[in-house]
Amino acid sequence: MKETFHELIAYLKNPVLEKDSNQDTSYRFQKFFHLLIISILTALVLTSLFLLIEHFEWVDMNDHAVEELLKTNSKWSVIFFAVILAPTLEELFFRAPITLFHNKKSFKIAFYVFAILFGLIHLTNYNFTINLLLFAPILIAPQTILGGYLGFIRVRFGLTWSILLHACYNAFFVLISFAGDLI
Repeated sequence: MKETFHELIAYLKNPVLEKDSNQDTSYRFQKFFHLLIISILTALVLTSLFLLIEHFEWVDMNDHAVEELLKTNSKWSVIFFAVILAPTLEELFFRAPITLFHNKKSFKIAFYVFAILFGLIHLTNYNFTINLLLFAPILIAPQTILGGYLGFIRVRFGLTWSILLHACYNAFFVLISFAGDLI
């Protein structure tokens, strides 16, 4: 996993449009699971900052579209939306186009722009306030960085892999949110 992490960081510093030549399925699943763990750990570390934001009441973290989704829909509807529909549509919109940029410089710009746009679109989950704007970089950091991770696997392995990683990532957090109902 350490090797995958270093490879990922190097890639994020200098993204290039280059597929991974290793077609071995076990190799790809190993990298996939490493990326899933890295993605989840990154989100957990970054979302710990949300506790401070919530503690000081700078942004109402309970007034979030996902909270509303969980309250107003069945678990199966939430799973369908968060684990199947959203990852598929978001990957088609935010990751599919990046491989259209063949020039080295334009690819790098597109890679970063799509990752940032992916983060920014998640601001729509919150009610607009001045504090939301002030704390936006922190609030969208998990999604923006995830956008980079998803871009990495999309370029290296293909769009199906980024959809799958996104779906598994969302599934992990959806299942965590459901765990409270079991206790």
